Amino acid sequence: MFNITPMVRNLLIINVVVFMLQSAGVFDYRSFALHHFGSDYFQPVQIFTHMFLHGGWAHLFSNLFMLFIFGPLLERFWGSQRFLAFYLITGIGASLMYSGVRAYELHNLEQEAVQYIENPTPVGFHNFMESHFSGNYDKSLAINFQRNPDSPEFIEHTSSIVRSAFSASFNSPMLGASGAIFGVLMAFGMLFPNLELFLLFLPFPIKAKYFVLAYGAIELYTGFNRVPGDNVAHFAHLGGMLFAYILIKMWQRNDYQDT
Repeated sequence: MFNITPMVRNLLIINVVVFMLQSAGVFDYRSFALHHFGSDYFQPVQIFTHMFLHGGWAHLFSNLFMLFIFGPLLERFWGSQRFLAFYLITGIGASLMYSGVRAYELHNLEQEAVQYIENPTPVGFHNFMESHFSGNYDKSLAINFQRNPDSPEFIEHTSSIVRSAFSASFNSPMLGASGAIFGVLMAFGMLFPNLELFLLFLPFPIKAKYFVLAYGAIELYTGFNRVPGDNVAHFAHLGGMLFAYILIKMWQRNDYQDT
């Protein structure tokens, strides 16, 4: 399982090289990270290119480590071409699911922002910022606004902050190979369910199917119970797992019919 295979090696190299170029400022990563479809910064190519960008060394290492551990056995099972197709399809599928969920979240956020701007109150400002941007704004402003609720200066200033916060969130991009990596993880659990894994944080081995199930459950819970400041694209992870499940079932059915 730890002997690296050709396509996994190529993907590791590509991701590292792209990250080094990104870190060196050779290109502006925001042009290739995935933006919301309604953003002025969105380009269709981002649905593909976002998979090869990362937000830092820790982000890069965690994704590539998972690919290094679980990818080779899948590549040997499928062959290099099918493994690459699987990797790209699940990565793109993850981005589509994420974008759909993100569009719903941004619609709700926009509604809340509009409601505040139409009826600015200290409580409304506090609730909006705490619900979506806790820790990323000056809380003393909310306190002073509470003391002067009719102040035109505070009303205008807080309305401007709400507009800016929504705009920043609307144009915030998503990047990383996590969707494809979670697809790889899902495939591993489906194809080798009883293979025992030895994890650093567990004193006993765990079967692949239980590991994947637990990981998926955690992502589902955190996706629906996100806390302010959580920048992890949980629904991209779930999208990768969902598309992996669908794709494997399709391939299994087609392979069975061809025999």
